[in-house]
Formats: sequence, structure tokens, C-alpha cells
Amino acid sequence: MNKIVLNIGLLVFCFSIIFFSQRQLPFTEVLLKSLIIFLITTIVLSIGAYILVKSFESSDDNNQNENKTILGNHNE
Repeated sequence: MNKIVLNIGLLVFCFSIIFFSQRQLPFTEVLLKSLIIFLITTIVLSIGAYILVKSFESSDDNNQNENKTILGNHNE
């Protein structure tokens, strides 16, 4: 999951370099703005991926508990 988040962040970084360089900005400003966008994007996606994984884990735990009765069998 971390590899996917990093690859998406790098893609956004490359697109932002292209976007800011077309605006005729100085090279250092292009890199600085692109780096900031990369960091923000990567952090937001990492938090989103963490929440997504935790929600799947908690739903799996709930499903396992719902299938058991006092005797340990599922009544259908």
C-alpha cells in the first residue's frame, strides 16, 4: 500500500513540475512548490490508506463475531 501511495505522490510531483514550469516560474520556486504538493499529497493519501485498511480490519472482526452464537454455530 505504501508503494502505491508513493508512486501516486511521485506522479503528482512530476505533473506539478510540468504545471509550474509552464508558468515561467524560477526553477527553485518550481521545485519548492512541487515538493510541498508532493508532501501534502503523500501524507493525505497515507492517512486515507491507513483509515481504509483499519475499516476493513474492523469490518472483518465484526463479521466473525456475528456468525457465532452461544453454541458457536451460525443459525440459518
